[in-house]
Amino acid sequence: MPLMRIDVIKGHDDAYLKKMLDIAYEVQLATFHTPQGDRYQILTQHEPVEMQILNTGLGIKRTQDVIFFNLVTRPRTTKDKQAFYQQLATRLHDELGISKEDVIVSLVPNNDDDWSFGNGEAQFLTGKL
Repeated sequence: MPLMRIDVIKGHDDAYLKKMLDIAYEVQLATFHTPQGDRYQILTQHEPVEMQILNTGLGIKRTQDVIFFNLVTRPRTTKDKQAFYQQLATRLHDELGISKEDVIVSLVPNNDDDWSFGNGEAQFLTGKL
């Protein structure tokens, strides 16, 4: 169950944002092999001054379309992570015209005992999930 936090600069319409969220979810399903319906996405829109995303010396040029994806997730294989990065950037580019340079991803691994989905229970540990 990845928890996907997505940060963007304000100015995109609802259809664009919905498509972006749908693409990220579909790529998650395909590359992390999560079950259908395992969708936890939180989108935050910022004023331009609130997102200072430089190129870290890689020569990458950012635009106002920059998107930062931060996923808290169970451990994933390197192959699955790389597939996620590649497919996400490609689909966002192909379907929304977002430059691949504007797609940033950070994964934060955690374990089954780090999740409670409600009721004060750790459902991965109790076997409910």
